[in-house]
Amino acid sequence: MSSKDQLFLLKLESSVDKKERDALIQQYLKTFGEESGGKIRKVPDFPEGCEWMNLKDDSSLSINGNLRGKICVLDFFTYCCINCMHILPDLHALEAKHSVEDGLVVVGVHSAKFENEKVSKNILNAILRYDITHPVVNDTTAFLWNAMEIACWPTLVVVGPNGQHLLSLVGEGHRETLMEFVDAAIKWFQNSGKISNHSINISLARDSLPQTSLSFPGKISLKKSGDKMAVADTGHHRILIVDMTGVVETVVGKGESGLADGGFDQAQFNCPQGLAWKGDSMVFVADTENHAIRLIDLKSKTVTTVAGTGLQGNDKIGGKIGKEQKISSPWDVVIGPSPGSLNILEDESVLYIAMAGTHQIWGLCLADTKWLKRSDEKAWSCLRFSGSGAEENRNNSYPHKTGFAQPSGLTVARAKPLESLFIADSESSSVRSVAITTGGAKALVGADRDPMNLFAFGDLDGSGVDAKLQHPLAVSWNDQNQLLYVADSYNHKIKVVDPIKKTCTTILGTGEPGCEDGDVGRVQFNEPGGMDVSPDGSTLYVADTNSHAIRMVDLKTTSVSTLPIISQIPVEKDGVTDITDSSPRAVSKYRRLAPRNASTITCNPVETCKESLEILFSFSLPEHCQLTEGVESRWQCAIFDDSANIGQTVHSGQLINPDVPITILIDLSSNKDIQITVEGKIYYCEPNGACFMQGVLFELPVKHQERKGPNDTKLPVKIHYDCTKP
Repeated sequence: MSSKDQLFLLKLESSVDKKERDALIQQYLKTFGEESGGKIRKVPDFPEGCEWMNLKDDSSLSINGNLRGKICVLDFFTYCCINCMHILPDLHALEAKHSVEDGLVVVGVHSAKFENEKVSKNILNAILRYDITHPVVNDTTAFLWNAMEIACWPTLVVVGPNGQHLLSLVGEGHRETLMEFVDAAIKWFQNSGKISNHSINISLARDSLPQTSLSFPGKISLKKSGDKMAVADTGHHRILIVDMTGVVETVVGKGESGLADGGFDQAQFNCPQGLAWKGDSMVFVADTENHAIRLIDLKSKTVTTVAGTGLQGNDKIGGKIGKEQKISSPWDVVIGPSPGSLNILEDESVLYIAMAGTHQIWGLCLADTKWLKRSDEKAWSCLRFSGSGAEENRNNSYPHKTGFAQPSGLTVARAKPLESLFIADSESSSVRSVAITTGGAKALVGADRDPMNLFAFGDLDGSGVDAKLQHPLAVSWNDQNQLLYVADSYNHKIKVVDPIKKTCTTILGTGEPGCEDGDVGRVQFNEPGGMDVSPDGSTLYVADTNSHAIRMVDLKTTSVSTLPIISQIPVEKDGVTDITDSSPRAVSKYRRLAPRNASTITCNPVETCKESLEILFSFSLPEHCQLTEGVESRWQCAIFDDSANIGQTVHSGQLINPDVPITILIDLSSNKDIQITVEGKIYYCEPNGACFMQGVLFELPVKHQERKGPNDTKLPVKIHYDCTKP
């Protein structure tokens, strides 16, 4: 930043008077007029051959070409950076106020920190994750970064309609200045006839994004019983509760970004990440871009905000109660004992928070509890546990002198001698431990001995600082084998750490991004961001973020498979059909219970056989869809005696071939009124990877009548279920 920029910003941001601020901006802009006679810095053009995103076809932008006549805001960012994420709402607000035709173009200039971030496909995934709605250029060689002497992420550079370097804003927290300055610059250059209303070939990547069951899942958490999993469906702004076959039991949230408490259909999240179960019916959520902690109550089917105001805070100490306490970008949560607990193995009185936005570990007290140095804290107090707030890799026995660098993953080990939180400290590319009783931090693997060096990353197995990671985002402790699993996200690998020996070893992943199941050597992941170990220690579940998938690792064989996430279509009652004929045992009523897209069902009675009912059940799938691999689609038939109301399954089996009828023969010789139910669960996937489950239940009451004819009667009922109807 030039001395001219610094002096202007110092005056502008120290002024609280609106008129004075406007006058300062007008005076500053005059220095860029032709009559000023001063030397005006020009912004260098984008290098030829750069890859562009969010533009049509092979379009590109040029400072000296199609950006002439525009006020252009260059956002120098790297997609791992939490501070870069913090200014995206500022840019969204700016774009909402001024269109391209008004004279504003925002351009993201991606200047990578990590090697993984230099790949355009990975940048594109980040654009989709963060809903970036302006053009982005991959400045792989950091040409603009170096040419313009950019020093840190994020930096905003405002460029005038003739390529003039108008202003630089370094770091976050300049929203008001940015809005005021761009407003004034557009008006100033419009009045001098320098603004053009021509359009730019913008084409947002999100508009061509295929439908998938999950969108960039961030974190997952298994219930202690091991029978359910909470999934942060981050890109869809919702939480899913699924069973261990992948069937979605509950959807929490409207699926639109926002901040709203209430019932599951009305609640809104904004890019939720970390999850933690408490008991059987409560799930805490790190609602990252709402800067809040939310509580899902599965019994009352409600969502409540329990910490955070919805606005980003910069408080690095805390201590206020619940919704009074501002917090910043919580990325993960885990429930553990309080520092002053006398029963570390059982205590669950604190929700620990990886506060990525302030580079600290915080705690939300779930009950009145003892804190560090055995001080007392009230229930729902939210406060710092460890970390000064400085972005660094500093280990210290004093909790307020430790330093973290965008902590993004948490897990807890309660047993001695560990009794620690383990932390994926993403920007220092390390895994570290924090003592529960003291809050002091220790190095485990990765990073560098120099606490200020946040560029000591790589991909190398080993011990201590000799081991290298690249932006790990998740950790999960396995109580059964006393090992720590790590999602080494930008290396696209799963690694295991022995916290006693301080060793780190790769167990899965080729190092190249992909979504390949199978055995060691061929398995691939794509920026995995979350993980959890099953209570019995046998399976590691991984949120494979850029694959939009949940992967399952058998820890005995280290083989990997993908868990199909199967969206249930709501079941609803639909119509009553009476069927009568002259046969002795006619079906007097036929009630259909089925999803909305069930086709018309035909029942054609004929007299051909002896006192029996023949049911032919078939189904069809949408074009190009297939039954889900690894999950059985099944049917069963049960008979209920109306007099005793007792059900008995008489036939069951697997649904294998669509359209090929399954024949179910029911003996009617008991001469009793009965009710027959035919139930099916059909699991299928679309070609784009979206998977669904449709449940269907048919009820056929059969009323006994006195014989009035020959003894040769048979009633066939043809049931065809069509999954293709919307």
